[in-house]
Amino acid sequence: MATRVTAPCLAGEEGPMSEPGTSDAALMERALSVAERGRRTAPPNPWVGCVLVKHGVIVGEGFHVRPGEAHAEVAALQEAGDRARGATAYVTLEPCAHTHRTGPCADALIEAGISRVVAAVEDPDPHVRGSGFARLRDAGVDVTVGVGSEEVTDSLAPYLHHRRTGRAYCLAKVAMTLDGRISASADAPTPITGDASRADAHRLRAESQAIVIGSGTALADRPALTVRGVDNELTPPVRVLLDARARVPAEGPLFDTDLAPTLVLTRDGAVGGNAADAWRTAGAKVEGIASSTAGEGLDLEAVLSELGAHGVLQAMFEGGGRIHGALLAADLVDRLVVYVAPFFLGSGAVPAFASAGPATVDTKLELVSATELGDDVRLDYRRSVEAA
Repeated sequence: MATRVTAPCLAGEEGPMSEPGTSDAALMERALSVAERGRRTAPPNPWVGCVLVKHGVIVGEGFHVRPGEAHAEVAALQEAGDRARGATAYVTLEPCAHTHRTGPCADALIEAGISRVVAAVEDPDPHVRGSGFARLRDAGVDVTVGVGSEEVTDSLAPYLHHRRTGRAYCLAKVAMTLDGRISASADAPTPITGDASRADAHRLRAESQAIVIGSGTALADRPALTVRGVDNELTPPVRVLLDARARVPAEGPLFDTDLAPTLVLTRDGAVGGNAADAWRTAGAKVEGIASSTAGEGLDLEAVLSELGAHGVLQAMFEGGGRIHGALLAADLVDRLVVYVAPFFLGSGAVPAFASAGPATVDTKLELVSATELGDDVRLDYRRSVEAA
């Protein structure tokens, strides 16, 4: 069913538009809302939304559901049918111009008779990177780029980062007390946050393609690292264990691969050892990573590159203070989410951040939001634009 847009008519369609920026922005906001429906299933592809508007009426909408299925533009065109001719397409990411498992979206828009394309951001993927816009313009399609770019860039940050650097986007999640402690003891976990914070953390897990912990957390907590309370059965994140010294036995929920896949990253010299053989027997994949030059652990930049090579767009680190401290010291954190609970554990408890690096670390992170979750507060930090 067509939906009438309350914003003014669009430029290039019937009637003048008195506030083109407002109208374009509103429709791009809708396209982004549509795109978000594919956030958990589209990776390693980007989650993209497309809205087709003709004479002030939405005639088609679509989003990319999962790899190998129709891209957002094609899904919207299929819904619109013949009504697409002469319409304006609002799309969150540059339409592709190459053939992989699906055909070029730019060609599909041209063949459908789309008269104008409004896109938020250019696709940095080397297979696209401006070629979609060029093909549309060569065919006489009016192309506007940059509408809603800030919001779409924020949404697509993991994908854009991955395509520009080859590394997985690093999301570090910490649950701590007011005095910056994550557990009363290093030997056993201490519940820190309330139900609302835990539910929010599971949402972040569901939006990630990998959940990463170190050997210390694995030994102390014996976590399952699964997504609970969120419908994410089709694409469970891979559980990633960083174990440079091959300390973690191949047992417990982390090695129950019926729950979700498990990948163990260890130092190159341990890949052929007894521990690695046991991990493989339990069903985990095992790969070698270079050791860190700064300490006894693994090279965390190499870890992110390896995960990126596996198609992981966003890796959620839920390790202890050492891993989080090392990530910050190496300037590898792209987003830091801190859940703060209103109590203290004291100086003898386990700190949230610990590093063998410099005493002072410039994180280049900016606070973008502070949200109350029950009695807790969630602080959301992102890498600053200047540092990106």
